[in-house]
Amino acid sequence: MKLLIITQYFPPEIGAPQNRLFELAIRLKKEGIDITVLTAMPNYPQMEIHKEFIGKKYCYNEMDGLKVHRSSIYITKSKSISKRLLNYFSFVWSSYKIGKKKLDKNYDIVLCESPPLFLGFSAYRLGKKKKAKFIFNVSDLWPESAEKLGIVKNKFFLKLATILEEYLYEKAALITGQTKGITKNISGRFPNKKVHWLPNGVDLNFYNPNNFSKEWRIQNKFNDDDVLFFYGGIIGHAQGLEVIIYTAQELKNNSNVKFIILGSGPEKEKLLALKEKLKLENVFFMSPVSKAQMPSIISSIDCSIIPLKKLDLFLGAIPSKIFECLAMETPILLGVDGEAKGLFIDKGKSGLYFEPENAEDLKTGVLKLAENNALRKELGENGRIYVNNHFNRNQIAKELKSCLQDLF
Repeated sequence: MKLLIITQYFPPEIGAPQNRLFELAIRLKKEGIDITVLTAMPNYPQMEIHKEFIGKKYCYNEMDGLKVHRSSIYITKSKSISKRLLNYFSFVWSSYKIGKKKLDKNYDIVLCESPPLFLGFSAYRLGKKKKAKFIFNVSDLWPESAEKLGIVKNKFFLKLATILEEYLYEKAALITGQTKGITKNISGRFPNKKVHWLPNGVDLNFYNPNNFSKEWRIQNKFNDDDVLFFYGGIIGHAQGLEVIIYTAQELKNNSNVKFIILGSGPEKEKLLALKEKLKLENVFFMSPVSKAQMPSIISSIDCSIIPLKKLDLFLGAIPSKIFECLAMETPILLGVDGEAKGLFIDKGKSGLYFEPENAEDLKTGVLKLAENNALRKELGENGRIYVNNHFNRNQIAKELKSCLQDLF
């Protein structure tokens, strides 16, 4: 079986979709599937083309046996919707052009990652040209999420995007969704379509607490009695990270409780300014790091805070950082209601829940875990057991392979 994956985001970029797709691809290859990836020149999250790719319109390389083709993309740091659309559509065009010229003539399956939604059009057209079945992998319900977050407000544009979304669902031989909330939404609107839950997961061998020390903690000069509460990831609109800053303000006299925010994104400068305004010495901002460095960092912290804004949209959201933290036996403070709470708090018993955007509720959870080392240990151990049983990447890949075979 020959599978072409089309995605705007892929390593060496760092981020959730990059890691998820790469890990899935290498496991499908181990299952005997011939994998090709068509992606953009790496630029995320800094929104700068990586040095070795500057000036290139096309390049090819292999990563762990994966054949990776890269095409050009327009890059901008502007937050305007017109510039973001130009970013998306530049890759829609270049991916289709390179796909026609540089890729094999035929594939069995073309799998497209969305968002960005518009890439689905390029992937579907390439799928027809390559005589392949089209699979649409939905990691975020777009344009619904963009509208509810206030990122896109133009009603005419939203209507056009919805038409495209529905068109792509209808054309797909299979729709895969990252959460049960996504698959339920799509199945409800398109009951005649085959929909498969393709969750994120974790490599239990890579994220193994027995293989890492607390060296990162020492290097960054945190004391043994400090209790470190950590957020690592995109610092964006959806996360509502102000809740961490305001919680830190409430706990500024608790000298051993410290908050770390690691990452980059459009909201980082605003949060830094808020920290300075409140004169907080218990909040530490750090730059993003590579995937290879994350296990040692997670091993050094005491708890991971995982927040999202309080929106109905996120009742079906499962932030990818949950899996790595639990695999490392690090408990979570989860500010995400709905599906994530049901899985990892109610069933997995791997952390504590706080109401999204509620600093007082987060403060209660922070103090409870800061004062109870035994509870942190118990929740962390529960977490690794739970993700091993239900979110092991190897098993996820096997189940997807079986689903793909059923299409023929």
